Amino acid sequence: QVQLVESGGGLVQAGGSLRLSCAASGSFVSIPAMGWYRQAPGKQRELVATMTTGGSTNYADSVKGRFTISRDNAKNMVYLQMNSLKPEDTAVYYCHAVVAITYRTYWGQGTQVTVSS
Repeated sequence: QVQLVESGGGLVQAGGSLRLSCAASGSFVSIPAMGWYRQAPGKQRELVATMTTGGSTNYADSVKGRFTISRDNAKNMVYLQMNSLKPEDTAVYYCHAVVAITYRTYWGQGTQVTVSS
């Protein structure tokens, strides 16, 4: 079993910054991919950013240039630095991990990010 615990959400004014963290624990060999998704009220969950163990990244177009994903593979952690936040970034942000050797997907419980205008 794998547990993902997020932290760092909160309320911020437009133009501000937040940093999300996610720690993975449990039984796994490695985590080939970790990242972040978000879900706004009334909308489907969407990709924000992901990063492989080797450092390859994938970002949603809406956050490119504003958000930066990073990982500490030794600590099994992933971070999301969010700058120039906009009200449309308001959502619950979920940590996501694909673990080896089963390549099963796990989700965190989510952390609320609210950006006021």
